[in-house]
This record gives sequence, C-alpha cells and structure tokens, in this order.
Amino acid sequence: MERNIPDKPVLREIRALLSDERVILRETQRAVTPFGGVAVFLSFLGKIGLVGKLRQHMPILCKSPNHIDPTATFTAFLMAVLVGARRFAHAGLLRGDRALHALLGLERFPTDDTIRNLFRKFGMGQVQRLFEPLAEWQMQRLPQRTEGYTLDLDSTVFERYGKQEGSLKGHNPRKHGRPSHHPLLAVLCEAHFLLHGWLRSGNCGTSRGVEEFLKEALALWGQRQTIRLLRADSGFFEDRLLSFLEQRRLPYIVVARLTAWVKRAAQRVEQWTTLDENFAVGEFRLKLYGWQVERRFVVVRERVREDRDSVGRKLIDVPGYTFRVFVTSAAHTAEQVWRDYNRRADVENRIAELKHDLGADGFCLKPFFATEAAFRAILLLFNLLAEFQRAAGLPGYREPATIRTQVLSCGAILGRAGRRVVLHLSQSWGGLKTRIPLLDSILNWQIPTSPKLDSGWVT
Repeated sequence: MERNIPDKPVLREIRALLSDERVILRETQRAVTPFGGVAVFLSFLGKIGLVGKLRQHMPILCKSPNHIDPTATFTAFLMAVLVGARRFAHAGLLRGDRALHALLGLERFPTDDTIRNLFRKFGMGQVQRLFEPLAEWQMQRLPQRTEGYTLDLDSTVFERYGKQEGSLKGHNPRKHGRPSHHPLLAVLCEAHFLLHGWLRSGNCGTSRGVEEFLKEALALWGQRQTIRLLRADSGFFEDRLLSFLEQRRLPYIVVARLTAWVKRAAQRVEQWTTLDENFAVGEFRLKLYGWQVERRFVVVRERVREDRDSVGRKLIDVPGYTFRVFVTSAAHTAEQVWRDYNRRADVENRIAELKHDLGADGFCLKPFFATEAAFRAILLLFNLLAEFQRAAGLPGYREPATIRTQVLSCGAILGRAGRRVVLHLSQSWGGLKTRIPLLDSILNWQIPTSPKLDSGWVT
C-alpha cells in the first residue's frame, strides 16, 4: 500500500538587505491580517446598529439562491474603502483576509464585480431611499451646540478617464479639457460632518442647482439645531442664492466676485478700521444690476508684502494693497465677518480627505446613479469615522488616513479557544493594550439624541 507522505514545507532563503543575515521564507496556514485594529471600529458600528439600519432601508433585493446579501456587499465596500481601497478592483485585496472575514461575520467576501453590480442596480429613487434616512439617522447623534452650526458650501472636480454618464468637459483647474464630474457638498464645520452631497455633470457651473440642493439639505436637517451661518466662495455669488437665503432668514457670508461695479465701490470706501499694520476693513452697500435689493459688502484691505503672498486681488487705482470683498447678511462687525469667513478654509481639508484618504474620486461606473451611490456611500463612511472619533474619546479631529495608521492597522492572527474565535493582535503594532481605552470609551459611550427645535428660517 502507498503511504501518504506529507508534503515538504515550502522554504526559500534570502539575505537581509542591510545586515546580510539569512532569512528563511515559509508559509503558514493561519489566517493573518494587517488590519486587526478594524475590530475597534467594528465595535463602534455594532454599538450604533449600522447593519440593522442598512437592512431596514436597503432598496436592492436579490433573487438568486446563491446571492450575497446586499447589506453584506455594501458593508464589504465600506470596509474596503476604510482600509485603503481607491478603486473597485482594490476590494479584491480583502478576499483572502480570512481574519477580517471573521470580524465581519462573512462566510464569503464579495468580489469587486459583485460590488460593482450592486451599485449598478441603484437608480435615483434607490439612492434617495437609502441615503436620506441614513443621513437623518446620523444627524440624530450630532453634539448639541447652543450657538448652532456653520454650514459651508463648496464644490470640487473628479477627473474621469472614460465615457461615463455625466462625465463632460467643464471647469477643470488641473487638466483643462478633461471630462469630469463636479460634486457639490454641504459641510457642518464644527462637527466635520458632510450634511449632503450631490454628484453633478462636469459641465455644471459651481452654483448650478444650488438652491434645490440647499432645499434638500435643509429638509434633511429639519429643526434639530440652529444653522447660525452659511459660508461660500465666489462661485456661489449669485442673486438667486442670496435671495433664497434671505427668504429663509439664514445669515450668510459669500465672497463677492470682483466685477467692475464691485471694484469701483471698493475703491471709494473712505472709512477704514485698522486691525494691525497690514490689515484694515471697511464696508459699503450696493445694488448690482439685476438685483432686487441693496446688500451689505465688507472689504478687507491687505498691505502687499515681499515676504508673504496676499490672498486678495490688486486694484489698479489703489497700488500697494490687495482687496477681498464679501457680501453678507450677518449682523457682525466687518472684522468679525472677515475672521468668521477665514474659518471656512477647513472645508477644503474635508474635500482633500475625501479624495486622497478615501478615494472618493476613484470609484466610477458608467451609469450616473451607480457612481453617485458609491460617492454617497463614501460620504456615509466619512461621517461614521468622524463620529467614531467622538465616541472613542480621541483628542481633537484626525484625518481618515491618520485613523487608518494609528488605530486600524495592526498585524493580527486568527485563532480559536474552544468554539470561540480569537484574534491575536501583535504587540509590535501596539496590540490590544493601546486599543483597550478606545474600546472602553465606545462601550461606555452614551449615544446622544438630537431634540427637535423650532426652525430659525421660513420654510
């Protein structure tokens, strides 16, 4: 009889690059993951009941007897983005991560094609039915602020390299003439929370559809807390938007586009309040052509210096200075208007994190609403990461890439103790010891609820 002779272990030998020491390479059958720290984030998702909420509102149903639950596929996509995927194809990296599968409770991790097919089933109605209740569910747990929240509007460009729906030529500061999508975002500054987002065609102007966008955003926000101020750059300097905000009694500060009439009025300002040796502020009132009302403008004058670039624009008739002009309905002093608007710069960081840390511009499919569904899923993940930091008691806000490095990345080996699954976190990566305070904070976290407050604007 033939005896079953065990296979010889596969071995290879190499030399360490710097020390020339011998290093033996061999295989292991144990499940290993570089993302053992994801367990901390998953404990947070379990605490807030994400999976139950997804199952409640998931609009996609599968009839195949061999299908993977759409909620599981959607969650797998979030996990792939969480650990660094920037394309759908990158999700395949996690198919062999059996330790992460055990943390998720997945018997089969969906392929990248399965994830794509899920998003291809989304139309406009399915996008609304899933993401609007999820956004409202997240807003219920935002911290209370007696002074209210600041809402920042901004847009960005997602470059495209194909013939996807809505991928058209428009404003593209990096690659002129390259087709793109032109998303629109509304951000609650103090909470690092993406209140609402639209994916738009690349040929849309910055302010295209912004009134309807704000109607949706304010309807989602409801009457939870006060929106104390709206801020936007010069791309939103439009009479329709300003009138819309005034009708709803929503104070605003918007950068004025320096048209000939605005420049002329800024040059005529005679009363200046000196702030320091470089800055002074003044104001004037002006009714531009086509406007129904006269509005207040605040001017910031900055002295030109050789050792520092000035933010504003130079005016030919006033050499030695640059000027920035804001239109506002806020009842602040001119200095307060300028300093308040300066804090809007943080919205640029949120957009950079979406694109560079979470790859929001890399998940693109041919159907427009499939791409928008993937985009809105990443907005959902961004907000979950911001809330995770509050629940875990982390001091100060940290970028998603920093959370990935400091918390989520940790070598771990999957094992068993009797019938129980055990994940052994490597001490050299900080291990369990450094993550226990985060787990304890999450377990002891009292989930806040946002009470309904009277609206501060006319609906």
